[in-house]
Amino acid sequence: MEIGIIGGTRLALYLGDVLSSRANIVRFGVREDFEAKGIEWKILKMSPGKVITYKKVIEESVFILICCENEYLASVTEELKEADLEGKIIIDCTNASYTENMPCNTEMLKTAMEEGYLFKAFNNLGLDYPVSDPMGLVKETYFCGPDIPEKKIVSRLISAIGFKGVDAGSLGNAKLLEAVYHLRKEISLQKNENLDYHFKLIGV
Repeated sequence: MEIGIIGGTRLALYLGDVLSSRANIVRFGVREDFEAKGIEWKILKMSPGKVITYKKVIEESVFILICCENEYLASVTEELKEADLEGKIIIDCTNASYTENMPCNTEMLKTAMEEGYLFKAFNNLGLDYPVSDPMGLVKETYFCGPDIPEKKIVSRLISAIGFKGVDAGSLGNAKLLEAVYHLRKEISLQKNENLDYHFKLIGV
């Protein structure tokens, strides 16, 4: 499977590494002024065609995971507006900044897409993952999107990466998934223990 991962973040590296190990073709889309500072990024940039622009990764990938920082999301949105997204599956893995009138990144991306299939997943991990989970204890992610056959493909991708996918319903629930992320971050701040806290779903 040809998979594109947009963003120069820790989460992008983690997902790309796991997916590459599963015999997928993975390309990373980064901004044009991106500087490879970490050793992993430097190695990737030395591999021809592995680290390319947002535009090229959108054009060349059937599956696209968006893992970029919020400051670059507008640029990604513009590229999505111009691209032919027919048949492509896009997964938003980001969270809007926490404010009183908090927007939802997924809604912003949805307005840019006339074609393609948009889902949300992995946002509960945060862009710094796996730094926020050094022992690898987090094994589930919530995902949402339209109830169409492509949702099963997203679920299988989540499983292939090593997570249990918890179906959270329609794409309109993306703002709830972002709220879960911000709640866990607020709990981590209040605890003041230099630890990250995560939620786990249980049935009773």
